[in-house]
Amino acid sequence: MSSARLAVFVLAALLPAVCMADPGEPIATKWTEGDFAGATTIWTADGKGVQGFSAYRQHREGDRLIIKQSAHYRDGSFDEDEAVVRVGKRLETVSGRSIIHDAKKKPILDLRIDVAKRRVTGFYIEDGERVEVDEELDIGPGTYWGLLFNLLVKNFDANAKDGKLVFQAVLATPKPRLLDMELMHAGSVTISRTGGSMKTDKFTLLPTVNFLIDPIIKRMAPTTLFFVQPGSPPAMMRFDGPRNYAGQRIWLE
Repeated sequence: MSSARLAVFVLAALLPAVCMADPGEPIATKWTEGDFAGATTIWTADGKGVQGFSAYRQHREGDRLIIKQSAHYRDGSFDEDEAVVRVGKRLETVSGRSIIHDAKKKPILDLRIDVAKRRVTGFYIEDGERVEVDEELDIGPGTYWGLLFNLLVKNFDANAKDGKLVFQAVLATPKPRLLDMELMHAGSVTISRTGGSMKTDKFTLLPTVNFLIDPIIKRMAPTTLFFVQPGSPPAMMRFDGPRNYAGQRIWLE
């Protein structure tokens, strides 16, 4: 299962300059990626109400993996995400795009990432005004974004140090920003699903900035949770986190 967007676009509009990250080395890939497609239900944060559905596809062409995901909600809004990565011994990002449509089907954010050109282009709507984006950012093939976070979780064991994996991310706030994110193993948890329960590894995803120094982030960047069933390869069983920068919390399994 892939997360419903896994567009964990953290609310970080007021992040200070000290949070800016340097491009890191692409993560090592332990598992071989190939063609895959599937759909799953998007639930409310308590897991009791249906919000919509998410469709996920990935297709491999040589050493390129093309990933597409769309999430459709009951109010008519929908999100679309794409990513192209180079797969081999390491997971190297190439390009990406994220589009958010409101309940009237109108695009309110459309951002494109070009890793080779170190550039993010597009637009977003803020306070009813359209803001054009054409920015050079210090990104590289080891920079990731929401749609790719599930692959970092999948390859966590091959890259983590002391139970943590720190990486550079592009986040829409809605303005595109860079931030170091920390994926951390947070123990084992038994989760219940229809028909039974299962033991999973729990992972948390948060900015690395010290919450005591910047309480704004603590208030505006809710913890994102991943629950993974161990195995070869591990299987994503549940995603619990924000839909996007607007902070709407979703539960996907």
